Amino acid sequence: MNKKRFVLSGYFGFKNFGDEAILSVIVQKLKQYNHRITVISSNPKYTMNKFKHIRSVYTFNIMDIIGAISKSDCLISGGGSLLQDTTSFKSLIYYLFIIFLGLILHKKVIIFAQGIGPINNPIGKILTKTLLRHCHYISVRDIKSYELLKNWGINADLLCDPIFSSDIPDIEKEDIVAVQLRNCKYMNEDFIDRLAQKIAKEFSDKNIEIYSFQDEIDIEVCKKFEKALNLLNDKIKTTIYSNLTDEEIIAGITRAKYLIAMRFHAIIVALLSATKTLAINYDIKIEKIATEFELPIIDLKSEFQNQFKELKDIDTYKLAAAVQTKKFDWRGFEKVINE
Repeated sequence: MNKKRFVLSGYFGFKNFGDEAILSVIVQKLKQYNHRITVISSNPKYTMNKFKHIRSVYTFNIMDIIGAISKSDCLISGGGSLLQDTTSFKSLIYYLFIIFLGLILHKKVIIFAQGIGPINNPIGKILTKTLLRHCHYISVRDIKSYELLKNWGINADLLCDPIFSSDIPDIEKEDIVAVQLRNCKYMNEDFIDRLAQKIAKEFSDKNIEIYSFQDEIDIEVCKKFEKALNLLNDKIKTTIYSNLTDEEIIAGITRAKYLIAMRFHAIIVALLSATKTLAINYDIKIEKIATEFELPIIDLKSEFQNQFKELKDIDTYKLAAAVQTKKFDWRGFEKVINE
């Protein structure tokens, strides 16, 4: 099989656990076939140190990006939620521009396991439709994205998130409640206080491990939560973990008996490791996965009801059986990259 050159575009280099884990999955798959890889990253040095024998170019060095794509055989965009304008319209335009470069340079373009939308800006919607119609292969990770593309007349494979293909270590559960928080539009002192009060009441006898996945966004919220919890009960043992490797994050979630989490991929790791999970709904993707796996879910703006009882009552055997149905299907992807 001939070695080919691939350029990977995504939210890479920001040390965000979910996106870095997706990148690891893609890189591992391409390396199985000895293909050459260049990653568009906000931190090329970090990316090249993490993944040996790959190249990396800076996110906003357009000339280097054009050079890398022009020398490649294929551009891969994804995974994650790149094509949406909830985060910002600028980010949508950026990722569409990279796709546009791949198309005008006559390269194969793959949209990899993405969650498409919501796209509220009419111009953004038109541009997304137009560019996706010219891509060589598209896969999406949820039914709403699949139905959206179907309504646009665009064919796509409906797959699960690629992190479901990760190997999770077999670690014995400990008497730990893992709490993973991040800053976002509706995060405020009221929610932090209410969450601290509930955890102090329900889990005062357990170790509380607080996880910052991306320090620029997470760490301040984590510190505020720890302070609120300690003010309520100074005997509760709390620890904040930050600047962790992907492997350390996975091990931490895996050994916890309970997880209270906001981030999509934290919830997936918990599902894979049969950690009882309560989802914090800050984004439509969290609502989707909580609904699919019948996880209890709390809202940032609403009062808590019976969700903590539901958390304790989760049937982990039933959860494990549901997770077993989630196997990432590589066949369409492998066919395109090796043609």
